[in-house]
Amino acid sequence: MNPIRILHVVGAMNRGGAETWLMNVLRNIDRTKFHMDFLVHTHEPGAYDREIIALGSEVIPCLDPSRPWTYARRFRSILRNRAPYDVVHSHVHHYSGFVLRLAQRQGVSVRVAHSHNDTSHVDQAAGFVRRRYLALTSQWIVRYATHRLACSDTAGKALYGNGRHCRSSWQTTPCSIDLMPFHRQGDGGQARQLLGIPPQALVIGHVGRFVEQKNHLFVIEVAAELARRNPDALFLLIGEGPLQAGVEETVRIKGLAPAVRLLGARSDVSQLMMNVMDVFLLPSLYEGLPVVLIEAQAAGLPCVISDVVTPEADIVPLLMRRLSLSDPPSRWADMLLAAYHQRGRVPQRQALDDVCRSPYDLRHALPDLERLYTPVSTAAAG
Repeated sequence: MNPIRILHVVGAMNRGGAETWLMNVLRNIDRTKFHMDFLVHTHEPGAYDREIIALGSEVIPCLDPSRPWTYARRFRSILRNRAPYDVVHSHVHHYSGFVLRLAQRQGVSVRVAHSHNDTSHVDQAAGFVRRRYLALTSQWIVRYATHRLACSDTAGKALYGNGRHCRSSWQTTPCSIDLMPFHRQGDGGQARQLLGIPPQALVIGHVGRFVEQKNHLFVIEVAAELARRNPDALFLLIGEGPLQAGVEETVRIKGLAPAVRLLGARSDVSQLMMNVMDVFLLPSLYEGLPVVLIEAQAAGLPCVISDVVTPEADIVPLLMRRLSLSDPPSRWADMLLAAYHQRGRVPQRQALDDVCRSPYDLRHALPDLERLYTPVSTAAAG
């Protein structure tokens, strides 16, 4: 039998929560039965592009999403001129309505909308034109999606609505992770030495794209407060994004270069969590369900996070500490120090076992996704 062909629609295949999940799926799905390609909205190379191609999949640019007629022509051409796709799985939030409308008109039978973020606060502040766009694309999702998924309850409500009828129209599908890297404990001393980090350093880790949502400027304020109290404190910021240069300049102006390091995008996040970091920090302004927080718990890291992060992310409760974003940086520094002094309270092996038993282990979640993509699911969607 020919493999079921799936086209994932994303902005770009860079290192982010949804993209990391998609790569976990691509690496572990039975590629003799399922073929995954990725339609992206950029010509710029993505961090995962090379691996995607090495695994036999394609990265297909479809530009100008802000010009709907041009985008529609290109999208239709992709679906017509390449081998037929059985599934279009869209990860571009409200824009998924337009994507799935185009897919339906091209005869794609399984059309999946997938919400990965809680954008409710941003959407509530939208102007008139934006509100019209949100209303129209929401209607299209209802009409053209055969399946509606969300990584968490808050992410689902943000895209599909909060009423009782709305809630029954979508399902929560955890963005699960491959936990094998967390079974391989490395040499912490050697890992720190390779990065030039002193053995006695108190290492605070943050992983996230440099965008407003991840609240990097607040991280820098917390770093300044903690550095005043503990000269051995060191913040490792992992990721890339449009605000990176501004954050680097802020670090320089505040004289925090000895206490803050920007490592860029990394392919060894799991090993850095397990062997270098002491505490994980995530003061996001909003989230769907951060995959990186699942990884931090699998690594056994104490986590200090903002209280806007959905409680569904709390797999190992003893590792979690929540604070309000209205609390001052000094309060966050207090919590980081408390977490540091209680590290080891939950052994890494025990934390990993808890995550392995959760829905966030890819081994548990992948069969459900495969069933959704199969012809049986197609027939049931009718």
